[in-house]
Amino acid sequence: MVAAVAKAKKQGKAVVLMAGAHVIKCGLTPVLAELLRKKVITCICLNGAGVIHDFEIAFQGKTSEDVAASLIEGKFGMGRETAEFINGAVSKGAVRGMGLGEAVAHRIAQEKLPHRELSLLYQAYKYRVPVCVFVAIGTDIIHQHPSFDAGLTGVASKRDFHTLVAHLPNINKGGVVLNFGSAVVLPEVFLKALNLSRNTGNRVQDFVTANFDMIYHYRPAVNIVSRPVMAGGQGYYIIGHHELMLPMLAQAIMEQL
Repeated sequence: MVAAVAKAKKQGKAVVLMAGAHVIKCGLTPVLAELLRKKVITCICLNGAGVIHDFEIAFQGKTSEDVAASLIEGKFGMGRETAEFINGAVSKGAVRGMGLGEAVAHRIAQEKLPHRELSLLYQAYKYRVPVCVFVAIGTDIIHQHPSFDAGLTGVASKRDFHTLVAHLPNINKGGVVLNFGSAVVLPEVFLKALNLSRNTGNRVQDFVTANFDMIYHYRPAVNIVSRPVMAGGQGYYIIGHHELMLPMLAQAIMEQL
């Protein structure tokens, strides 16, 4: 994988990083920021929870809560600041023609949040790398709040889907797709985006994919590692903790470059 990413960078091919929320939650943004700074990563894909943890880190320097304890009294995820910031950013951004990732990143930059340098959205915004966010309605804590607009959220997330579809031809003949820790949403999105890109006349084959996770999951195995490269390319499934695998991968890539 190290050689594939380094080769893609040297040849000007796309390297798409997809990440579940745990990658951000456990503090790996500085590692990814270095890959952004060196122009290795060309597109980032997140789920809705990833944006939530990212904002909270930018806002207060920490994230997460005791779900079990809060759930008993119906207080889980009811923090006002997170919901109002993200939902407000998405609604305003959608009206202005932004995708969801860009809308939240723009507001983090605009509001000059105190820990924004630790935000993956902000780092991507700074280095002009698109962040595509794919939201499943009802899966995120901010959907419980009156500030949530499902319609505008859907519009903004759909724009991000179109951004990903338009980006995927850049992985043809040597690009790389990495998925860290998304077991369902991002593998499903990637498969449909790849299909639509091919359907609209693009040649997207002969690329490398890899799924990194702590255990084996069926959906990433077929939608990241197997099916996408049937027309040409190679897929890998690598098992290990993100806190170990991602820094080692990033360091090895930078050494090759």
